[in-house]
Amino acid sequence: MISSVTPLMVAGVIISYFLGNISPATIVARLHGIDIRKAGSGNPGTTNTLREVGPAAAGVTLLIDVLKGVAGAAIGYLLDPAGIWLYVCGTAVFLGHIWPVCYKFKGGKGIATGFGVMLFIDWRIALCLLVIAAAGALLSKRMSIGSVAAAVAVPILFGITRGPYFAIWGAAVGLIIIWRHRGNLQRIMNHTEPPISFLDKNRKKDSEKEDGHDN
Repeated sequence: MISSVTPLMVAGVIISYFLGNISPATIVARLHGIDIRKAGSGNPGTTNTLREVGPAAAGVTLLIDVLKGVAGAAIGYLLDPAGIWLYVCGTAVFLGHIWPVCYKFKGGKGIATGFGVMLFIDWRIALCLLVIAAAGALLSKRMSIGSVAAAVAVPILFGITRGPYFAIWGAAVGLIIIWRHRGNLQRIMNHTEPPISFLDKNRKKDSEKEDGHDN
């Protein structure tokens, strides 16, 4: 599984990392005159883009972030189809998204890009993670809960399907995601974490009342 390291492989890891540095949330929000890193939670990701810019911008952000993860893992696979380089490059693009040198190491939380990596590695695992994340988000009305639930499931699914060494890799990925959501978890404990607006009927009703008063 472990092959000799070549200059091309090193280049692939570097390219994957900088691929992760691309921030669609920042770019799309800027086109709408919004600095997403200063708006809302300040996180350049899909959820904050949804709240601050809108569903179309969030959809573009989500798609590009997922494709980044797919592309990073694909680079590793092309470098060595029989080895572990898809995991190495997949990790590089994941870390590049979370700690981008181009943005002073202040990036997103890695959910969409990590999902893209999982999607390339095994679509069945990715589908299971998507279902878990969706269920957590729907039940709690908070995407952060769904994300953390999926993060907990990553090492379990990889351990079952691929063995203990891959479970360790999955645990590392999951712990990073949970760590990146520590602020959300603290706000949930303090009852200050806003719900996903289109899932919160009470919030929608309040908004409609406010709109009625304005008219």
